[in-house]
Amino acid sequence: MASVSSLGSGSGLDLSGLLTKLMTAEQQPLIALQTKEASYQARISGLGSLKSALSSLQSAASSLKPSSTQTAAEKYSTLSAKIADSSIATVTASKGAVAGAYTLEVSSLAKNQRLASQASTGSPSPYTSASSAIATGTLSIELGNLSGSTFVGDGARKYEITIDSSNATLGGLRDAINSAKAGVSATIVTGSAGAQLILTSDDTGTSNVMKLSGLSGFDYDPAAASGSMTQDITQGGQAATNAAFTLNGIAASSTSNLVNNVLDGVSIALIKTTTAGSPTTITVSKDTKTSLTSAINAFVKGFNEAASTISTLGAYDAETDKAGILQGQAILRTSQTQLRNLVFGTTAGGSGAYQKLNNIGVTFDKTGQLTVDSTKLSKALEADFDGVATLVEKIGTAFDTAMDKMVGTSGSITSATKGVNDMIKRLDTQQTQLSNRLTQIEARYRAQFTALDTLVASMQQTSSYLTTQLASLPGAASSK
Repeated sequence: MASVSSLGSGSGLDLSGLLTKLMTAEQQPLIALQTKEASYQARISGLGSLKSALSSLQSAASSLKPSSTQTAAEKYSTLSAKIADSSIATVTASKGAVAGAYTLEVSSLAKNQRLASQASTGSPSPYTSASSAIATGTLSIELGNLSGSTFVGDGARKYEITIDSSNATLGGLRDAINSAKAGVSATIVTGSAGAQLILTSDDTGTSNVMKLSGLSGFDYDPAAASGSMTQDITQGGQAATNAAFTLNGIAASSTSNLVNNVLDGVSIALIKTTTAGSPTTITVSKDTKTSLTSAINAFVKGFNEAASTISTLGAYDAETDKAGILQGQAILRTSQTQLRNLVFGTTAGGSGAYQKLNNIGVTFDKTGQLTVDSTKLSKALEADFDGVATLVEKIGTAFDTAMDKMVGTSGSITSATKGVNDMIKRLDTQQTQLSNRLTQIEARYRAQFTALDTLVASMQQTSSYLTTQLASLPGAASSK
C-alpha cells in the first residue's frame, strides 16, 4: 500500500490510522489465502522428501536384480583366482570358472619371430647406415603358419611394398614397412658389423611367421629357414615359438602368452618358465557370501532410511503440539503400508526353505526398523545359496516395481504433487485478483477520506472566521 501519512493534515483527524485499520480488516481474506498456500507449499516439500526417500529405496532394490544376461546366483557369486608364484604368471577368474586347485608348469613362452639382415664377423653387413642404398623392386611380406618345415601362407595377410628411387635406402625400406602396417615392425640396429634391418612380427607364435620375397637382399623362406634374412639368434634374429605348458599334467600350447581357452573361466598370462618338475599352483575360489550379504545390508539400510523419513513426515509431538508435514495424509499411510506388505508378502516361490526375508534373518525390530541377523543369514547362505539369491532377486523386483508405481512419472506421489501444485496455482490466481480488488478499495477509501479531510478543514476555517468576526462586533467585549 502507498503511504497514507498525508491524510488528516488538513482536518487534524487520524484518518491515516483509520485507513490502516480498515485495510487490515479488508486484507483478512488475502491473509487466509496466503496461509493456505503456505500449508500447500509445506506439503509439496513433504511430498518431495517422501519421493526422494522412496526413490533411494528403489535404487537399492533395483541393484538386487541381476542383469538380463545372468542369473541371481551368477550375480552374487564372486570368483577369484590366485597363483602361488606370481613371477610365473598372473591369473584372472570370470564366469564359468570352477573352484579348485590346478598345477601349472611352463616349459616355454610364446615368442615373436624376428628376422635380421645378415651380418657376422668376417662377413660384415653390406650396409653401414640407414642411408645405405638398397635394390629397387617390390618386397612381398606374407604372414602365415609354420608347422615343422611346412609353411602355409595367409592370403589375407600378404602385403606388397614398393621400393623405387624415392626410398631405395635401408631407412626408406624401414619406413615403408612400418607405414604399410603389415603386422610387422621394422627398425635398424647399427652394431660393429654395420647396419642391420630388424623385422619383428607384431604377434607371437608360429601362426605369425614371416615369408619375404621379391626384393634382393631381403628374402626369407620359413619352410627352409634360409634366405638373405636370418632368424639366427647370434645375428639378432629369433624363431617364433608357441607357449608350451601343462595344466594338472595335461600338455597344452598357445600362440600367445595370454591363455584364455585352456582352463574354463580362467585367463592365464604367462610371464616366465618354471623349473622342470617344479610346477606352481593356481587356486580358483568362489565366494557366495560377501557380495550377497553386502547387497542385503545395503537394501536394509535403504529401507530403514525410507521408513524413518515416513515416520518423521507423519509424526505428532504432543508436548509441542507440532505435527509432521504430511501428518494425516493418505499418501503417507499408503506408502507405509505398502512397504510393510512388500517385506511380509514377497516370496521366493518354489518349494525351498527360504521363502521370505524373515527366513534368512531379516526382521522388524520394536521401532519398525529392519535388522539383519548375520548368523542366521550366513547359515542360510551355506545351506542354500541359490535359494537365498532367488529370494533376494524377487525382493528387488517386487520393490522396484512397487516404488515405480509410487515415484515414477505416473506414480501416485507424482500425481499427488501435481495436484497440490495445481491448487497452488489457483490460490496464486485468487490472491492476484484479491490484491487488485484491495488496491481499488484502498483507492476508494483514500478518495473518500481526502474529501472528508478537505471538508472538515474548510469548516474549521469558516468557524475560525466567524469567531473572529463575532468577536469584533460592538458590545462583544462588554458581554464577556
